Amino acid sequence: MNPVITAWSAFSPFGAGADAFRAGIRAGVPVPGLVPGFDARAVLGKKGTRSMDRVTALSVAVTGELTTGLSTAGLVLGTTGSVQSTMDFTRSSLESERPFYVDAARFPSTVMNCAAGQCAIWHQLKGPNATVAGGRVSGLLALNYARRLQAGGRAGTLLCGAAEEYSAARAQLSQDGTVLGEGAAMLRLEPPGAHDGLADVVALEFGVHEAADAGPILLSCMRRALEKAGAKPGDIGVLATDRAADEALAELFGDHHPERLPCATLIGDTSAAAATFQILAVLTAAEDDSALAGRLALVTAVDHDGSLGCALLRLRRPAPITVSAP
Repeated sequence: MNPVITAWSAFSPFGAGADAFRAGIRAGVPVPGLVPGFDARAVLGKKGTRSMDRVTALSVAVTGELTTGLSTAGLVLGTTGSVQSTMDFTRSSLESERPFYVDAARFPSTVMNCAAGQCAIWHQLKGPNATVAGGRVSGLLALNYARRLQAGGRAGTLLCGAAEEYSAARAQLSQDGTVLGEGAAMLRLEPPGAHDGLADVVALEFGVHEAADAGPILLSCMRRALEKAGAKPGDIGVLATDRAADEALAELFGDHHPERLPCATLIGDTSAAAATFQILAVLTAAEDDSALAGRLALVTAVDHDGSLGCALLRLRRPAPITVSAP
């Protein structure tokens, strides 16, 4: 039985909210960089946001768009936290007269589970709370973790997403000069059997690679996912991937050419949030094209540190969801 995605929202370089993301994907105009006009104190208020880092603020903001009536829900977030916060805190310790002369209020932002914890505290979510870090694969790993929580009877409704910051510290760590983006994307995930929804999570497969064998390993993952789904490459109607998957996709599909959606080229490299934004892109495509209802969507992620994965979603024909930005 497969969990069901029933709603989503995003804060992305296209703007705040699901409608801004839909409009941006449909326009197809690249706008990498920051979430325009996002200010934590303006969106969330002054209380509790003085020392809140950007990735946490984005996560709290996007979670708030999906929490109505979900006080018992849990949350699984894919993120590596705020590199900028960690470097700033470390620098302050080294530069101060004493190593312990630091702003203690900023210490929570240096740990990876700060964003997920703040989401639960802010929105009073009482279910399981977990942080999953896996580079560009984080969004798919978080989705798999949420699936396992539901399959084991440990959670009902879950919010499952990913977040990434745009910062000078992250730019310094970028090895290939990629144009960066930032944002947070969130899915509402219901246990198997939900009648109303946008897509069923059919299969998730993962692997570990070295630089030279990423293509064959990813190809093996995609074939395992199709086997679990009882499907063939020709059943895939739309896909959202990055360039690292080109070789594997060419061998998998041969003469079949499903629609391929751009995402990173439009919003920049959102790293930990990239795969979840790709899922939102295929859900947007399903809203626009009724012919995709019942077909499969493929999302892949390859991280240069050695992890990779793919997800197969069975798309449904949804009514467009309107979620207002704060």
